[in-house]
Amino acid sequence: MRFARTSKALGIVAIAALALTSCGTGGGSNDGGGDATGDPNKVITAYSNEPQNPLLPANTNEVYGGRVVELLFEGLRTYDADGKPVNALADSIESSDAQNWTIKVKSGQKFTNGEEITAKTFVDSWNFAANSKNLQNNGFFFESIAGYEDVSAVDTQTGADGKKTSTPAPKAETMSGLVATDDSTITVKLAQPEADWSLRLGYSAFFPLPSAALTDPKAYGENPVGNGPYKMEKEGAWVHDQSISLVKNADYSGPRESKNGGVSFKFYTDPGPAYTDLQGDNLDITDVLPSNALATYVTDFPDRNSTKPVATDSTLNIPGYNPNFQGEAGKLRRQALSYAINREEIAKVVFNNTRTPAKAFAPPVIDGFKGDLKGSEVLKFDADKAKQLWADAEKIQPYDGSKPLQIASNTDGGNKEWIDAVANGFKNNLGIQAEIQPFAKFAEVLNLRKSQSLPGLSRAGWQGDYPSLYNFLGPVWATGASSNYEKYSNPEFDKLLKEGLAAKTTEEANDKFNQAQEVLFEDLPGLPLWDQARPIVWSNNVISAETGWNGSILYYNITAK
Repeated sequence: MRFARTSKALGIVAIAALALTSCGTGGGSNDGGGDATGDPNKVITAYSNEPQNPLLPANTNEVYGGRVVELLFEGLRTYDADGKPVNALADSIESSDAQNWTIKVKSGQKFTNGEEITAKTFVDSWNFAANSKNLQNNGFFFESIAGYEDVSAVDTQTGADGKKTSTPAPKAETMSGLVATDDSTITVKLAQPEADWSLRLGYSAFFPLPSAALTDPKAYGENPVGNGPYKMEKEGAWVHDQSISLVKNADYSGPRESKNGGVSFKFYTDPGPAYTDLQGDNLDITDVLPSNALATYVTDFPDRNSTKPVATDSTLNIPGYNPNFQGEAGKLRRQALSYAINREEIAKVVFNNTRTPAKAFAPPVIDGFKGDLKGSEVLKFDADKAKQLWADAEKIQPYDGSKPLQIASNTDGGNKEWIDAVANGFKNNLGIQAEIQPFAKFAEVLNLRKSQSLPGLSRAGWQGDYPSLYNFLGPVWATGASSNYEKYSNPEFDKLLKEGLAAKTTEEANDKFNQAQEVLFEDLPGLPLWDQARPIVWSNNVISAETGWNGSILYYNITAK
């Protein structure tokens, strides 16, 4: 998760990208039996993996925890399948100057424990999320609100061993620009005008929290109480390393009303067994396929598959703390690594054209995308160029190749095959040994990235939080951003992002954000790999299913027999 934002997430570019894939789209079971509307009490079993953290919305910024949080909670807004924002708990969101906003909250809304949701609920939840002492991963998303810098302050000191440590040191408990003027009215003053600030309000960081979450967040995160289309089946419904069981929230009346009786997420550490379970109707739906199934899933699941381009990308991140990739020699090596990756061949052979080679740090389905940015030629495969750059780096500072270059990745996502292909490219074109550093859980990779403890590179990716170019840049690469685990920092990049947010038009904003991408191409803190057309498949128990604009399965919209 994880900004010039626009609702035009999908359009001609998306349609063209879909035409390039050789994958089919399914509309549901073809057996002709059963009610087309499905069984409203049927519980769907779905592929997933253990979430990284307790299930608090503002502390969840990875996909497996995120899919649960988004079903348990409802915010002021949500997004339809095409990425268009739709008011949910908000009656209205208005501003005359793009800096001072007035939000009207619908009355009569409650959490599943009966607690009322008011304007104060949102104000308290947002202040909790932004306050650095609460250590919420997504606190960065409140950066635009006046007073954020006071509640998010940290104290950085250098110890006797020369290492720097940062501890939360908020100067205030609440953001000055955030006020509940009555039970149904929130006023928000931003630090600067941002014409489309309201677009982000459907992201999970902005979800409301009941009072219990603020008093004991750790305990609450194990058995969260929300207000979304689903609720936890019972206390203890999260069985760690096994499953999370949700049931339909009968009191929910928002725009995402469930067409089924619940979703039970089953945790897998390998997509192969999950695929087998699907073929035997022992699992109902997955959005993660083993690589060897990408060429066969359309015929394996006739009329029970769907594929479309989505707002999701993949990168190979290069930690700045790795000595091999520091300084001028490190800059040349980053470029060499990128030129040594044959993205087109991997997309075709390994991914069976369900990926397209990346052309930027954001996917083509996002409005404002440009595929010919200055510096983006580094994404083209050029073995000779890669060899020369590596040789130039060796003249400056010899590479420490005493151990193979490791590429950290979770193994459940079908990543080993493409990482092996990338590693072979490094070996053949650069003369260095590389290999996967495997982890059963995605959370383990994230924790090591966060603690800056990885010996080599890491697989990374970003699934859009809301349809915007900024969302693929700010939360990932801005100084101090919530998902900037490698702690990349460039003042010029940050400056361009800020100028883009303050732009008066979407076009002007996107221009600044694309200039910011050119800074990333100069520094290469990560290597864009490919953009995705997300395939999903489902069992004979399911009538129909689909993904949304960012590739997330619309679980609430699944109909089943």
